[in-house]
Amino acid sequence: VQLQASGGGLVQAGGSLRLSCAASGDTVSRFAMGWFRQAPGKEREFVAAISSGGSSTSYADSVKGRFTISRDNAKNTVYLQMSSLKPEDTAIYYCALARTSGMPIIQAYYNYWGQGTQVTVSS
Repeated sequence: VQLQASGGGLVQAGGSLRLSCAASGDTVSRFAMGWFRQAPGKEREFVAAISSGGSSTSYADSVKGRFTISRDNAKNTVYLQMSSLKPEDTAIYYCALARTSGMPIIQAYYNYWGQGTQVTVSS
């Protein structure tokens, strides 16, 4: 499985961005997908996850109400819509796939990772 993240960029505080993660190499619709992020000098942390069918989602408290994860299984793509962005959201964002139908929030459960896309929020 290969994951290709895109959509990052520079945005002002309060703005929005939509990240995409295109998957190839397997029928990813059977598996959970997640987004993680790593800020400079910090450990990578959970952001959001979505179950295989898309009916269940989970979010970190820091992004709840501002970020929305979704997926289009016909396109093998998962999205992260980010709104009301804050400077503390600045990080490299990674998408990942877990070979489970649930929506794990722990990195160790994820089997495949994309290369990351940089999101920078200016104040």
